[in-house]
Amino acid sequence: MTSAALAPPLDVKRIAGITLDLDDTLWPIWPTIEYAERTLHKWLEAEAPKTAAMLLTPGVMRELREATEKERSDLAHDMSLMRLESIRAALKRAGEDPALAEPAFDAFFAARQRVKLYDDALPALRWLSERYPLVAISNGNADIHLTGVGRWFRTAFSARSFGSGKPQAPIFRAAAASIGLLPRDILHVGDDAELDVVGALNAGMQAAWLVRDERPWVHGMHPHLIVPNLQALCAALEPGPN
Repeated sequence: MTSAALAPPLDVKRIAGITLDLDDTLWPIWPTIEYAERTLHKWLEAEAPKTAAMLLTPGVMRELREATEKERSDLAHDMSLMRLESIRAALKRAGEDPALAEPAFDAFFAARQRVKLYDDALPALRWLSERYPLVAISNGNADIHLTGVGRWFRTAFSARSFGSGKPQAPIFRAAAASIGLLPRDILHVGDDAELDVVGALNAGMQAAWLVRDERPWVHGMHPHLIVPNLQALCAALEPGPN
């Protein structure tokens, strides 16, 4: 892992607000998605059995998603609509009613909100929210209220609702403006080196890279802070002796 010594120094005194990524920052995303996909498949077994059987063939759902991404590149920022259209394509291929795509997606979406937080997430959210206004920024389709973390945030920005996502600068700048701050007053925290760290730096924010595993830093721009968990983030923001 790249040493934090190579990063520009974190200016704690300048931080007046914090923006946080959600997936793989507050909870692991893949167990959540796997549970949601199992829920979707059970729904399809009951309501669209031909589609459910077809999707058991390895690679079929991936093929449908890739085809949807190619045909509907206008939806690249919207994971919910991409999922919905992939389900619709599966129903059509299996010869079943494509109108079932909406209730099928609803089953998936409800299950997708059933996240299991990292052990350090709630203590960190409590600590951070007592000291800073918090704003969520996510390219995913988690809902802060349905996932149970909404109480800690002033507001949330998703690529779907905003119309574009990370690493593009507008979503970061809008998040800062939503709490009356400039990007330079914000520390953004996230696990994705490009989407979170490089995106936030390009938007004029300070950035903390949350690395819960061992990954090398491969970008030219460096984060202001590298932490292994959210507890370490809080410790780094704790004021030192005068």
